[in-house]
Amino acid sequence: MNFRRYRVSRRTRRFAVGSAVVLALAGMNGPAIWGYASVQYHDYKINQPEYKERNGHWTVVDVPERYRINTIHAALLHTGKVLLVAGSGNNAANFRAKTFRTVLWDPVENTYKDIPTPKDLFCAGHTQLPDGRLLVAGGTQRYEKLNGDVTKAGGLMVVHNEDPDKPMTLPAGTRFTGRKNGKTFEAKDTVLVPRAKKEQNKETRKVTVTVSTARVYVEALYKGHEFETGLTDNYRVDGLSGKDAQNVYGIANKLSFDKKDFQGIKDSFEFDPVAERYVTVDPMNEARWYPTLTTLQDGRVLSVSGLDEIGQVVPGKNEVYDPKTKKWTYLPTERFFPTYPALFLTDKGRIFYTGSNAGYGPADKGRVPGLWDLSSNEFTEVPGMSDPDVLETSMSVLLPPAQDQRYMVLGGGGVGEDEKATAKTRIVDLHADRPRFRDGPDLYAKARYPSSVILPDDTVLTTNGSGDYRGRGDSNVLKAEIYDPADNSRHPVADPLVGRNYHSGALLLPDGRVMTFGSDSLFGDRANSKPGIFQQQIDLYTPPYLYQKERPELKDTAPRTVALGGTATYRTDRPQDITKARLIRPGSFTHVTNVEQRSIALEFSRTADGLTVTLPNDPSLVPPGWYMLNVIDGRGVPSPAVWVKVPVATP
Repeated sequence: MNFRRYRVSRRTRRFAVGSAVVLALAGMNGPAIWGYASVQYHDYKINQPEYKERNGHWTVVDVPERYRINTIHAALLHTGKVLLVAGSGNNAANFRAKTFRTVLWDPVENTYKDIPTPKDLFCAGHTQLPDGRLLVAGGTQRYEKLNGDVTKAGGLMVVHNEDPDKPMTLPAGTRFTGRKNGKTFEAKDTVLVPRAKKEQNKETRKVTVTVSTARVYVEALYKGHEFETGLTDNYRVDGLSGKDAQNVYGIANKLSFDKKDFQGIKDSFEFDPVAERYVTVDPMNEARWYPTLTTLQDGRVLSVSGLDEIGQVVPGKNEVYDPKTKKWTYLPTERFFPTYPALFLTDKGRIFYTGSNAGYGPADKGRVPGLWDLSSNEFTEVPGMSDPDVLETSMSVLLPPAQDQRYMVLGGGGVGEDEKATAKTRIVDLHADRPRFRDGPDLYAKARYPSSVILPDDTVLTTNGSGDYRGRGDSNVLKAEIYDPADNSRHPVADPLVGRNYHSGALLLPDGRVMTFGSDSLFGDRANSKPGIFQQQIDLYTPPYLYQKERPELKDTAPRTVALGGTATYRTDRPQDITKARLIRPGSFTHVTNVEQRSIALEFSRTADGLTVTLPNDPSLVPPGWYMLNVIDGRGVPSPAVWVKVPVATP
């Protein structure tokens, strides 16, 4: 049998060769093609309505280049605008140039305004005042110098004044010369030394004079190790004569080339949201860098911890600001905390320290959680904290509603630059007979610097963080989740767009969205070989509840003043659908610390065309100030907020 041989056509041969080339190229570039396809599919998926309804959605805020700053602090004001504060923005060049930035952002109009910034408010403390102003206290006097960068010997000079009749002001540049060592150092800042204290015994008529002191940082005039000192010496003040030279002098211990930490300032300001400017008020008694400010039930403000004017942790000297007098007063007794401690006002008027903090202080002092009674200085430890050695850079939040007095501590890391981190969450009920921390569900990952925000529907959004110190080793966590305290459950949501670690934060906005800002990675690559770049991008997260077809709305949007125990009536469509009413204090966030935010459940009754809400009577549950009022329907969808002012309670 004869068979005819099959011959491949020229067209088929060309197609086969072309296909082979395509397959070869695909094999060589498979990862890139697959990666591109994965990104395209991810973008497609996260923009589907069904996905947004379950997980929410992230978008980037369009910030004009001239207003992009290293946002270190952010606070929501009762005007609806957000104060973005950089100061020098952890940038030594900005500090030397005295380039201090504050930008006011309107999220509704997406407009921006530069605010003149009087001092370097980088690493200050801040809190909401009863009249809606924002108190900002402390900041940066001098940047740190690491070992090897210190070129002049320096340190603490304690200036004494034995004259009971007058104080003494020594300007920056004043020189001190050792009586024994003969070495000269100059003051880097102006220092005011109060007059000595003179007391007379009523019975013996004997007069006793107690010397006053003040502290100032000094440096040698010249570079070189030959100018450092090793022993305590008494220093005369150059330029003084007569009795002034006898009464005013300095005493210093070792003045050396040791590492110099950041140094704080005493300056305090109130930011006026209406005039949109800083107003100078009396300075604190102590210089503070990294302090925590907590509003008390009577509207006064507690200021705690921080690094002082020579870079040491303030040794337990805490003070209170009175908005009426604009003055600061020391607490009568001392209590030590590490810097930026998470200190919450509880519903019994005591202060709860969760153990969270953000940086400086010994590992074995002031780090145990507990309840602090300011009137007696009694401190009652709260036990049960898991991973207690990794509370630094953890986040703390008062779980909603605030009446339950349940607090959650999320994540955290080891002291200083320790690489340890944890995914633990810990919860304590302060209304329990014997309050004790117990573990909640783990976070999405081990995370230092997570940001948590209370949402109007009684859930908590937590986002970002890093698995190592300042994102070291490319350890930023691109995850977010929503925690529901009602059933102790967590639900992963849409992934954030960028990594955020040190110097980052998040705030709830009046429309129910959440803004995230900042991040200050130490390095820019996994090998830790390139310096990091500050993340100036601001993002907005739209929670799932805003992807419902309709949301409730309060018709009367004009701000109101409602006293504790008072009522307010609002019109709304379908009042029968409303199941909750919440009063939410606007946040003030920096360095994993936002002790302002709290969500208070309100009793309410329905009317024919609206509802009437009733505020609680307890000023320690509802400290005075401005609040956002939301009503929530049966689907968990909140209304846009209306503003309510709660005045200081009548004694």
